[in-house]
Amino acid sequence: MDKFELLKDLGAGDFSHLNGSLMSHLKGTEAILNAWGATETLKISGLFHAAYGTSGFDQNMVSLDRRSDIANLIGAEAEELVYLYCSCDRSYVYPQFGSSHPVEFKDRFNNSTFSLSDAELESFCELTAANELELATSSDDFKLKYGKDLLDLFQRMHSYLSPQAQKAYTSTLESIS
Repeated sequence: MDKFELLKDLGAGDFSHLNGSLMSHLKGTEAILNAWGATETLKISGLFHAAYGTSGFDQNMVSLDRRSDIANLIGAEAEELVYLYCSCDRSYVYPQFGSSHPVEFKDRFNNSTFSLSDAELESFCELTAANELELATSSDDFKLKYGKDLLDLFQRMHSYLSPQAQKAYTSTLESIS
């Protein structure tokens, strides 16, 4: 049985998303990570990256009280990255890239703050880049509206991104002036 079918058994539904369905976006994010040679953990995290909603997409597919069920479905390490991504208070975390190290992370669900290891930051940034670039390559309107801000963010995240992600954001966003 497909992992999405199992996710639906946990109560998840599909939602409208910027360029169609959320499921389509999630699969597109996974495909980008796959093309970049990401680990299996990162790819599966890409596929489930909005399971608990995000600060940019506040509809959750699954309630936070189902975290252990999601971990059983996709693995504990992948679920931890999914939770980290979903819980990110972007308005607090994103401005720190390029200006402070270590980056202090803020969990929007419980308001706790903590530092991430470099490995955690690399996975978080890679997932962020794949998510946003999937949207930018799927929608010219999204790219025009958010492209400059994303380029700035990715330039500040640059040292945490893989060479493949660096090349992708540069080729996708550098023409925006």
